[in-house]
Amino acid sequence: MKKLIAAGFLFTGSLVFSQSVPTKVYENENYSITLPEGWKVTDDSNIINIFPGNEVGAVTISEYHGLNLPKTETKKFILALYHSSDDESKIRSRSGKKGYTEYRYEHFDEKQKLFWITKVLQKDKDLFLVTVNCGQKYWNGNYAKLFNEAFDSFKIKK
Repeated sequence: MKKLIAAGFLFTGSLVFSQSVPTKVYENENYSITLPEGWKVTDDSNIINIFPGNEVGAVTISEYHGLNLPKTETKKFILALYHSSDDESKIRSRSGKKGYTEYRYEHFDEKQKLFWITKVLQKDKDLFLVTVNCGQKYWNGNYAKLFNEAFDSFKIKK
């Protein structure tokens, strides 16, 4: 009987914790991203920052048009953002949707104790830079899940 009760509590607990967080969509003319309800959005000279109220991290989106960055230099550009000495092979790339090349890089800043995930979508002279940063002590369970879901929901409209 005790095992049956324990199994019931375990099942009920998993249902409670597996419920999804309510979300909303942020859109501009070129892209959309889904974020948790209650998160703040700021626009600082067309650089969009999305973050929870306690500001333990952020999703940042910036877009560039008319940028003359050859694809052969994109990985170097990404590494330079973090002053990283990582090899370019740590940056994964693939052909994405709508003709964009997608680059993805994950980096841990030892000095500031921040996790960074970067996605660059590049097509001709258009480039979208989407990053997530979150403090190490908060990059666990729920925050990692929420940041990754927002990050992965980023979609280019054109």
